[in-house]
Amino acid sequence: MFGFIKEKLTKIYSQFSSKTAALFSRNTINQQFLDELAQLLITADTGVETTNTIIKNLTQQIQDKKIASPQEVKKELERQLISRLKAYPCKEKKPTVLLLVGINGSGKTTFAGKLAKQLTKNATVLLVAGDTFRAAATQQLLEWGKKIGVDVFIGKEQQDPASVIFDACKKFKTERYDHLIIDTAGRLQTKTNLMKELEKMRRIIDKQLPDKTIHTWLTVDSMLGQNSFEQAKIFNEATTLTGLVLTKLDGTGKGGIVFSITNELHLPIIYVTFGEDLGAIKPFDANEYIGDLL
Repeated sequence: MFGFIKEKLTKIYSQFSSKTAALFSRNTINQQFLDELAQLLITADTGVETTNTIIKNLTQQIQDKKIASPQEVKKELERQLISRLKAYPCKEKKPTVLLLVGINGSGKTTFAGKLAKQLTKNATVLLVAGDTFRAAATQQLLEWGKKIGVDVFIGKEQQDPASVIFDACKKFKTERYDHLIIDTAGRLQTKTNLMKELEKMRRIIDKQLPDKTIHTWLTVDSMLGQNSFEQAKIFNEATTLTGLVLTKLDGTGKGGIVFSITNELHLPIIYVTFGEDLGAIKPFDANEYIGDLL
């Protein structure tokens, strides 16, 4: 499934995967070996704290299991990385009600269109333009709607986003759509307002759709590295997140930051996207992702 990584991420594979391959092809394990492995993980945006934990666990396993081969270390590393990504399993890949959050430019609107395209194979979808402050965001969502034949609910420019959500929920119930996908604003420079806005949206959805399970997914730009972790914490404070979407894996992003986010915020990765094409989206699979990356 994730063979596209090898095709798309040539820079990553030349800088990361080739170096790990060279490292694991050595004959001995020593402190220099572990130090170089730690540095490689950090360059992959895994984060210092997460990397230190991984290296500490690896060192313990090497001692306990008397591991002498770098290839065995690689297998142990794979098990650790996979277990971290599987620690918080995905509960729903086709949510009835989905609130998409993330900073401007993180790929929310594009992901909304791609997911809607997948869901329309056997269900009806209502897309909602919850970012009423950026005309470009609304226009982009309208264009996605036309391409895939999905209804898009929009409000007036500068309208209170919460009131748009209120009206969209009424339409969703009245016209009996199967899925409701809400695209939101991501203005981190106005953190306090953003948090209040998202909290208000969530209260309205809870009140309007009390019988529905509401999922809130954060789109994480894989190219932003450690900045994505800080963003995730802010959005998790504003509205309780239930999952992550790793976007833009066709660029120079390494995506290692997801290890920090999943472990420290206890969140699963639901989907990955890797291009502008409507079909450039896949459900996340930890085994294949780590297998291809290493």
